Amino acid sequence: MEDVKTGSSSKRGCLLLWSGLYNVLLLIATVFAVPFYGARMLLTGKYRRSLGPKFGRLFPEMASRMIGRPRIWVHAVSVGEVTAAAPIVETLRSRFPAACIVMSTSTETGQEMARKLVDAATAHIYYPLDIPCVVRKVLDLVRPDVFVPVETELWPNFIRICRERGTRIVMANGRISPRSFRRYRATRFFWKEILAALDGAGVISETDQERLAALGMPLARIQVIGNAKYDGLAARVSPELELEIAARLGIEAGEEALVAGSTHEGEETVILEVYQRILERRPDFKLILIPRHIERGEAVAELIRRAGFADFIKVSEINAGRRRVKERIILVDMIGELFKVYSLAAVVFCGGSLVPKGGQNILEAAAWGKVVFHGPHMEDFPDELALLEEVGAGITVTNGEELFTGIRKFLDRPDVLRSRGEAGRQAVAANKGAAARYAALIADNMGTDLKSVPDSATLPPVSGTHSTCGRPTAGAGPAAPGSSS
Repeated sequence: MEDVKTGSSSKRGCLLLWSGLYNVLLLIATVFAVPFYGARMLLTGKYRRSLGPKFGRLFPEMASRMIGRPRIWVHAVSVGEVTAAAPIVETLRSRFPAACIVMSTSTETGQEMARKLVDAATAHIYYPLDIPCVVRKVLDLVRPDVFVPVETELWPNFIRICRERGTRIVMANGRISPRSFRRYRATRFFWKEILAALDGAGVISETDQERLAALGMPLARIQVIGNAKYDGLAARVSPELELEIAARLGIEAGEEALVAGSTHEGEETVILEVYQRILERRPDFKLILIPRHIERGEAVAELIRRAGFADFIKVSEINAGRRRVKERIILVDMIGELFKVYSLAAVVFCGGSLVPKGGQNILEAAAWGKVVFHGPHMEDFPDELALLEEVGAGITVTNGEELFTGIRKFLDRPDVLRSRGEAGRQAVAANKGAAARYAALIADNMGTDLKSVPDSATLPPVSGTHSTCGRPTAGAGPAAPGSSS
């Protein structure tokens, strides 16, 4: 018995040691990061909307909306994770109509997307910086019964403080890319304790399950559930969405376009060269370019000019009132348009794959019934790659020549193009259902008193957001029915 106590004390001591080291490193990183991000904020305006909330500055009226039980906090880093979170939140709302569901993101682009897609959430907030006093301040406000990180977003201080307060933690749509796994494995001694704090994890594939277990999470707590993005993508496809974007961009019925989505530096030049060759055979063909990072919009516009195309238009200009007339190239320099624009494609190229960036989600285009070309660097999306390759709707190319040849062959055989695209669409639709399984996993990890909360059950709103940094406010922690903090 004494040995057990000694071992437990040793483990707690080790955890405190690494936690202290982490916070020292976090402090050092903050010293360097503040001037850098401060300069970017002043020069570009970026981060201005999110900086205050990330330090725990939340408005009282937001707190007044956070009523209901159970209290579920779902976190998605950015746009991609929001797509996976949306159907999970929708299913949780159906399962717990009176729940307080708080949706957080880390990025401003993710926040905008969350407000558009996740209307089933009670409130939308920014995820706090992993500074203990800031974390406690926001947890005092939200008071979650369960915290749900989407994919693999784990911040040590946040996880530790959640556990101190008795908040359950359940990972949803968990995935670990090969690059992330290599980084995590190098510091396994640290992440093992963090992962041990999770009550459960639902992951996309058996590979993700194996990687989490290799990092130290108990295998019994990890379930292979699938990808919730299938549900989100299939549900978002609609003729109305296609008609809206076609009208806004001035694309008429029968017009053909190559849509190059999520492109990175080094890929746009290849796409423009391929497009010039397509024009030699099809003079009316259009190109819609969507850089992965919208801040590269002007740099991509300069590449278009250098390629000899003066007739191009930006979506920001269209949204400002300029009408597209005969411009052959449309440059999408606004967020939230990618999925809709894929509906206009004759063929699609998905970026981050000709250059070693790990690829992007090729299922967004496949959901619309489009054949998707991509480069060989798809390490971050192996399951999506295998799914589309199996039905012939995903085509790997290694250079511009192969991309041009592949596009030409499909355009010359429209019947094959349609059948392959339809096979991809059906493959995406057939894999729906993961969101409901994730909602079930989250519910199973709640306390028995929360699984059967009546629809009318609520908690009083928090009266304010002022908390002393460094200690919880009175009444903080998981709130009991009828309590307030």
